[in-house]
Amino acid sequence: MYLLGGNEKSVSELVKQSGLRQANISQHLAILRQKGVVSTKRKGKLVLYRIAFPKMVKACNLIREVLLEQAEQKSKIYRDGKK
Repeated sequence: MYLLGGNEKSVSELVKQSGLRQANISQHLAILRQKGVVSTKRKGKLVLYRIAFPKMVKACNLIREVLLEQAEQKSKIYRDGKK
């Protein structure tokens, strides 16, 4: 989802940017499409994927920030406990 961001991208672009195998990317995109997270647009033979609702990216970013803060807090508690 982060690689798509606000842009349309093909599977091959996502493969190049992620370093993952095409089969994995295609599988994930198929699931995300089924769930309505991404939508597609055909451009000749090329299929372009995009986030269906841009607010989803904002929501994921917010959740990611919370999880990072939580991990930092747990790490601090762990380090303080070892002193």
